[in-house]
Amino acid sequence: MAKSKTAFVCGECGAEFPRWQGQCSECKEWNTITEIRLAPATAVSRNSRFVGYAGAQDNKVQTLDEISLSEIPRLNSGFKELDRVLGGGMVSGSAILIGGNPGAGKSTLLLQVMCGLAGRMKTLYVTGEESLQQVAMRAQRLGLPRDQLRMLSETSVEQICHVAREERPAVMVIDSIQVMHVAEVQSAPGSVSQVREAAAQLTRFAKQQGVVILMVGHVTKDGALAGPKVLEHCIDCSILLDGASDSRFRTLRSHKNRFGAVNELGVFAMTETGMKEVSNPSAIFLNRGEEQTTGSVVMVIWEGTRPLLVELQALVDYSQLANPRRVTLGLEHNRLAMLLAVLHRHGGLQMADQDVFVNVVGGVRVEDTSADLALLLALVSSFRDKALPQELVVFGEVGLSGEIRPVPSGQERLMEAAKHGFTRAIVPWANRPKQAPDGMEVIAVKKLDEALEAL
Repeated sequence: MAKSKTAFVCGECGAEFPRWQGQCSECKEWNTITEIRLAPATAVSRNSRFVGYAGAQDNKVQTLDEISLSEIPRLNSGFKELDRVLGGGMVSGSAILIGGNPGAGKSTLLLQVMCGLAGRMKTLYVTGEESLQQVAMRAQRLGLPRDQLRMLSETSVEQICHVAREERPAVMVIDSIQVMHVAEVQSAPGSVSQVREAAAQLTRFAKQQGVVILMVGHVTKDGALAGPKVLEHCIDCSILLDGASDSRFRTLRSHKNRFGAVNELGVFAMTETGMKEVSNPSAIFLNRGEEQTTGSVVMVIWEGTRPLLVELQALVDYSQLANPRRVTLGLEHNRLAMLLAVLHRHGGLQMADQDVFVNVVGGVRVEDTSADLALLLALVSSFRDKALPQELVVFGEVGLSGEIRPVPSGQERLMEAAKHGFTRAIVPWANRPKQAPDGMEVIAVKKLDEALEAL
């Protein structure tokens, strides 16, 4: 019997080491190195089924002009929001990883997708965490058709691939990748080695057979996908379903996509009959009262390929502490500190003795720098106790020297704001339109002091 070998692998970057150490010398992370058992080396024939990681059977060398550039057909999932995040639909032979917190609706969304696709093509739903009866009860509760979706309860990757070769599905769901195991790897399911080998074999199978594989992945307490970092490297698309426990709205965001744009955003609503698409997400984030309140302003951010109107709230209050608090929900904390320094240096407002609280309404996570100008105006509004107009919309990036920098797709942002009834906008000078939308007054500014004077 061949003696099993072990290796020490970093769960963050995948680097291997001959022995355990506290800090990974590659990514500098602490306590991320774990011991894994390696499968025994076996001779692999040249005509083996698993030759080539990407599943290519023809290994001849070609030049770029010899490669066919015909567009790969995409499969419509039945949900426009999901297809938007995937870049236009599911590509045959791709491996897609869907992560999210427990209860976010990953299994519910995939069950709705698979039941809809089962009437048009062959599908296979593999469940490793729930029994077949539990999945059938959920489908009955959601009112989904149950007569055509093929189900399998299995956790062995080898057996799943064997059944899939016989069934020949066009789309297959693996729920979830953390409970799958490979027989050659002598470790518990969910370990670094098992997750890595299971994902590699399923990805290889998807590319060889032309099957779309949707894998469900768990997340850590920090919101990152659980398992080794190489898990995200080997798959083609990584999307994350997120939503607060006290909200029925869910956001689906793309973090990696080899067939489309990243940072694309899809919005769903969790109802009694399952996940429903939100075709106009700006409307759910603009549930404002009729009374004008200080520190509140509407900004236009850009998510993937579309504009999104979001309300930003700020509260500035005198602090009794030696170190005033800086709290942000939905925005980066370091960017708030930088903008406060810019406001002091170029706006003449001192907030060193003030507590600052910032919140993006609706639980949206904003990473777009076009929120800088809106954040500063909201802070000034709260600090001066002066409400901003209800019909005002703001966007623009603020530089360290106090200049207002342009942002992409300025015209599309203004058109989206005008569609929702906004009649006044403060934008960077470089984003001023040649012709403003009907009924909208556009104020273009170059410096921060000009924007403060326009209030």
